[in-house]
Amino acid sequence: MKDIEDYFTKNIDAINRIDKNLIIQFVDLLLNAYNNKKTIFIFGNGGSAATASHFCGDLIKGVSFGLKKRFKVICLNDNIPAVLAIANDLSYQDVFVEQLKNFLEEGDLVIGISGSGNSMNVVKAIEYANSVGANTVALCGFDGGKIKNIAKLSVHAEINDMEIVEDVHLTVLHCIKQILISLIKELNPEMR
Repeated sequence: MKDIEDYFTKNIDAINRIDKNLIIQFVDLLLNAYNNKKTIFIFGNGGSAATASHFCGDLIKGVSFGLKKRFKVICLNDNIPAVLAIANDLSYQDVFVEQLKNFLEEGDLVIGISGSGNSMNVVKAIEYANSVGANTVALCGFDGGKIKNIAKLSVHAEINDMEIVEDVHLTVLHCIKQILISLIKELNPEMR
């Protein structure tokens, strides 16, 4: 019972430490991409890859369903043949940046997720996105790692526990999903 209580308490504390203003800024970046018909690219490794896929699905179906204008979202870790070919022929560090080179345009939104903040494939992709004038968001944990300092906006789960970092990231993204649904309905009732 104590292990359960400790885990829940650490999770709640980590969620409560998230700067809510950063969530509002993140929502603004997503709405900006939506309103300007920009593409959103999202990616991560391991559990963060699952979170990236999940949020991509939330934007494509959960938020966009029934809208005349929809979110344009691509999850870069979902194209397994491309990821494996790039990893095999070049390097695993290039699996996201090489895909961005095919699609990314100025003003698009790039969301990199890394629990440690130091996954080099995420770091390289965010650096590249910055260099072409894309908006960049990092979701990170622990001390924030490299992506905390290079992304234009960072949502940092300040805890040294990978499972709780991943829980916080998914909680933040589900919160954002609900905010987007409400805002789009409120601002454009005719869109539904």
